[in-house]
Amino acid sequence: MHTLPRLALFLTITWTILFGLHYYIWARLIRDTELAHPWRIGLTLILIVLGLLIPTGIILSRFAPLAVTGPLLWVVYTWLGMAFFLNVLLAVTDLAKLLAVILPLKIGGSPVDSERRLFLAQMVGMGVVLANLGLSVVGLFGATASAVRVKRIRVGLPKLPQALDGYRIAQVSDLHVGPTIGHDFVQTIVGEVNSLHPDLVAITGDLVDGSLAQLENQTAPLRELQAKDGVFFVTGNHEYYVGDVDEWLAWLSGIGIRPLRNERITIRDGFDLAGTDDISAKGNGHGQDIPKALEGRGVDRPVILMAHQPRSFREAKRLGVDLQLSGHTHGGQIYPFNFVVGLFEPYLAGLYREGNSQIYVSRGTGYWGPPMRLGSPSEITEITLFRG
Repeated sequence: MHTLPRLALFLTITWTILFGLHYYIWARLIRDTELAHPWRIGLTLILIVLGLLIPTGIILSRFAPLAVTGPLLWVVYTWLGMAFFLNVLLAVTDLAKLLAVILPLKIGGSPVDSERRLFLAQMVGMGVVLANLGLSVVGLFGATASAVRVKRIRVGLPKLPQALDGYRIAQVSDLHVGPTIGHDFVQTIVGEVNSLHPDLVAITGDLVDGSLAQLENQTAPLRELQAKDGVFFVTGNHEYYVGDVDEWLAWLSGIGIRPLRNERITIRDGFDLAGTDDISAKGNGHGQDIPKALEGRGVDRPVILMAHQPRSFREAKRLGVDLQLSGHTHGGQIYPFNFVVGLFEPYLAGLYREGNSQIYVSRGTGYWGPPMRLGSPSEITEITLFRG
């Protein structure tokens, strides 16, 4: 499919979804509650404006200065999160109302009269709005840098030399530095990682959501990352959305963060660390190539593969990778969206084993889209390797 038809299809689907989300909110909270005329008109206009701001803000962020788009996107993405909560809450209440209507009819009861139906619609609407505000506040606090926690796990590798038993890797993933994650957030994460004194730092993609010109200052604290055996990076899908990915790769190399692009290195003659381009990368010299990343490795040493998307594990385990480090899923980020993500991602979050291979999927250190986390807390992962 050519670029223009694909873009047209994407925009059609996106606009349809956005319209559906906002129409549902309007129908249940404004139309069905029969608000007084001034409130009805005013809230309808506000809902239309908020809906139109979503595509407007996202389009502007592609070329306008961050100083202009940053505040706008805070509003856009916060509203997007609130709209998600509203739709979920309204769907739950609609299901409850449907059961409340069907069950009495089944046992011979009478339908609810129109006056009582209006009263129930107003009470339910008020409850949904209050619940939405509560969930949104909790979600906003859950996405702050102070809410990021160190998650400690132990991973056994049978071929790991005894001398490296206890080797520690700090994994940072899906930081998504951009319009709503800036310098202070990154500084906090860097400080937390450095306080762990890791042997190695692995950054498993989706580091940025913008160009180097927009975000160089916001990402500057990454210069301070420290680890005995180095800091390593692989691209995520978002690195290919921001323009010149090679510019970012050159900048990261310049500050001491080594990109691994379908290549591997040996760490302390004890294990191989390999990295591959994101599985979605295509063209201009980019693309996943796990066989190339593993080329020439010794089978007596374990190999750890950095690959942004868990989908890469299908090929990695076939090729004998001992452990894959991934992110991408955010663990669903906002409950109950994790159930939707789980339909497409068999490895949602945590450590999985299949045969002799294992994969660890981080819930992510930052967030994407709505500045909210609910039921899937952000993490810096401290992975301790042991022989076993």
